[in-house]
Amino acid sequence: MGRLTAEQEWLATHYGTSVFQFETDRLEKYCPVEFGITCRYLERYVPNNAVVADVGVGVGHYAEFLARRGCSVYLVDISVELLQAARQRLERAGLGGKVQEVRRASATDLGWLTSGSLDAVLMLGPFYHLQEPHERRQAVSEAQRILKPQGMLFAAAVNQLAYLRDLFREKPEEVLERAAFHTRFLKDGKLDPEHAPPLGYAHLTKALEFRNLFEGAFDEVALVGTESFVSAWQSKLNELPPDAREAWLDLVEETGKTPEGIGQSDHFLFIGKRL
Repeated sequence: MGRLTAEQEWLATHYGTSVFQFETDRLEKYCPVEFGITCRYLERYVPNNAVVADVGVGVGHYAEFLARRGCSVYLVDISVELLQAARQRLERAGLGGKVQEVRRASATDLGWLTSGSLDAVLMLGPFYHLQEPHERRQAVSEAQRILKPQGMLFAAAVNQLAYLRDLFREKPEEVLERAAFHTRFLKDGKLDPEHAPPLGYAHLTKALEFRNLFEGAFDEVALVGTESFVSAWQSKLNELPPDAREAWLDLVEETGKTPEGIGQSDHFLFIGKRL
């Protein structure tokens, strides 16, 4: 693998220790709407038996979802602990044979993957932490390179407003002392361990900024707000019977395509087809 930056090494340790358990539980326990909506788009646009790189695989929720549909998956992350958890997850599910390779690597350096070899690439975490514009552009370039013509990219980013909303809810008294930081944050979207301990070194974005990142490399299929109007209350989905869950996910998916739904969401999901 290529050399990681100091910030990436910090994040690798952070995800492997401080927030490992939260990351393990997050999609199922705390963010089932994000998981459900993302899986709907994966099911719609990733063919059965596709060859997929899950870059920023986390503990493997999406890799398992795709492997159950016959897909072969490359597991890629900067955290050794997350990679081990993802591999074990697939092995426990009887899907170990679907794992093509497990590799510690950054989304900006995928040179070990053959150009034009993949049907789909998932980058559902890396853009949260690529702080510099050139890093984000490099990740897009790498995704374009390794995909087959017409191959599909699924990329996620965090809405800049999510940080401000959570600060207002949890520490509203800090708004004055953070005034200078907020002026800069609204310009560059950068967070750090002092101001956002759960995320650490991060980049939060605006919908238009995220959309423009893929121009010239991908034909946009969709840009959606993953959670739409339920962002802060996702866990309630787990309290519902299956038919009610699906009915609410229908509403989230429909409204998540609108400017209003995108603006309320914690996460933006870009689906694009390689040009």
